[in-house]
Amino acid sequence: MSLLVTFGVNGQIASVEVSPWKRLLDVLREDLHLTGTKEGCGEGECGACTVLLDGVPVNSCLVAAGQCDGRAVTTVEGLARGSAAEPLLHAVQRELVARGGAQCGICTPGIAVCAAHLCESGALVGASDPRAKVRELLAGNICRCTGYQLVVDAVIAAALPDGESAEDGAGDGGRGDGGAR
Repeated sequence: MSLLVTFGVNGQIASVEVSPWKRLLDVLREDLHLTGTKEGCGEGECGACTVLLDGVPVNSCLVAAGQCDGRAVTTVEGLARGSAAEPLLHAVQRELVARGGAQCGICTPGIAVCAAHLCESGALVGASDPRAKVRELLAGNICRCTGYQLVVDAVIAAALPDGESAEDGAGDGGRGDGGAR
């Protein structure tokens, strides 16, 4: 049985005829060719496949395509503005690149989507410990390559560009890596 599912994807309307039980992750990658969203575990544990569904972060490996009809999905590709020829990266994407907050790239799209949501929600504004708050809010995103310090630094820089953050990596020369090189 197939179903015509029509939903917004990164500001565009998409219609796909698929099994209503096909995972949103697979629809995005296979049917819509939006390959930025990655599959890590396929069980909703790692966060690599995180997208925004009606503005809320979800693991796309756990969402059935039929649940998306009439809704809005934002993928990592949708964070950037501008044109395909000249994209303007979201502040989180720029900071992840500038600060080296990505390594192999499997978890990066999910982290970027969650971090963009965190920035746009204002969750860090006025936080007594922004670093702890970022760690708490990104806890569903598992990275096997980094120590998370550069990711946390990038999110804080994007969310609090005016320097409102607490001490950046106290005792490590501001690198945020606990002194490791």
